[in-house]
Amino acid sequence: MKRCPLEIGQCFFGNKIDIQMKLSQFKFKLTEEQIAKYPAKNRDESRLMVVHRNTGEIEHRIFKDILEYFDDKDVFVFNDTKVFPARLYGNKEKTGAKIEVFLLRELNEENRLWDVLVDPARKIRIGNKLYFGEDDSMVAEVIDNTTSRGRTLRFLFDGTHEEFKEALYKLGETPLPRYINRPAEPDDVDRYQNIFAKNEGAVVAPAAGLHFSRELLKRMEIKGIESGFLTLHSGLGNFREIDVEDLTKHKMDSEQMLVTPELVAFVNKAKDENRQVCAVGTSVMRAIESTVSTDGHMKPYSGWTNKFIFPPYDFTVATSLVSNFHMPLSTMLMMVAAFGGYDLVLDAYDKALKEGYRFGAYGDAMLII
Repeated sequence: MKRCPLEIGQCFFGNKIDIQMKLSQFKFKLTEEQIAKYPAKNRDESRLMVVHRNTGEIEHRIFKDILEYFDDKDVFVFNDTKVFPARLYGNKEKTGAKIEVFLLRELNEENRLWDVLVDPARKIRIGNKLYFGEDDSMVAEVIDNTTSRGRTLRFLFDGTHEEFKEALYKLGETPLPRYINRPAEPDDVDRYQNIFAKNEGAVVAPAAGLHFSRELLKRMEIKGIESGFLTLHSGLGNFREIDVEDLTKHKMDSEQMLVTPELVAFVNKAKDENRQVCAVGTSVMRAIESTVSTDGHMKPYSGWTNKFIFPPYDFTVATSLVSNFHMPLSTMLMMVAAFGGYDLVLDAYDKALKEGYRFGAYGDAMLII
């Protein structure tokens, strides 16, 4: 990969200074063998690459060693969104054709309306009925087209909303990312979920949090490291291919988020006291940066964000970032490169590939400090 020898935003091309990163600058070769199909046996025993921004030093550790880099009163911010079993398989009426339905979000509780993706989409039209379950116990009707693969479904079900959700989720399976390239298994229900997950709404697990075991969280507490939680419901936009070379023209999918006044006070106090604030995952970093005011402090927020962070970008709150090793050309890789510095992060990725680090949601982790 041709890299800029200068700082991001200062690459000279002719007599001009190019301040924009291009999509192709985030391309690297990743084989299927380097993508983790399964998580480490113990959550906190995956590998951890520690990248020091100031010196460029790179260390190879085990994830549970992470606490060595933090002190009493430092703060970790986690995303407590909870993944639901979003991938369903059904059959189309009359033809019996097998259809994959991916639940995105509930639009209307009373009418049981859901925003979904269908595959193959060309077979699914408004008015079609889809049947789910071995005995076709769940039926849904297509009532709208939203995008090329997007549909609005109305589920036909007699019973309370709680009974409906329970029946629907029994039919669904854990929505593993496609790049894992295997069917979901019973163990994935627990392993593709953070142990502190609380607020249901994600179809993508915030993978950086998957490394935190109950034992590690207890050790954090004993050391005096403090934990805070926000909610950002990670969606499939994380995996959507970027189709423009000029990154300024890419539009992120919106994701719902909640940052409470309690978390804001907690994080701002740590910032003002020059404590470390560690964002556990790119979803946390996006949420934090979506709420930063002009004075560099967080403010409470409940709503949606489509913030797209790529180099060059000035971060104002978080002093460190935990993140997994991401896919080429992904928006998550771009955010990590914005935080750690493009050259340093891409060099770290080169080393990770050579050293046999495992990539993806079930893979190893990086700490940038």
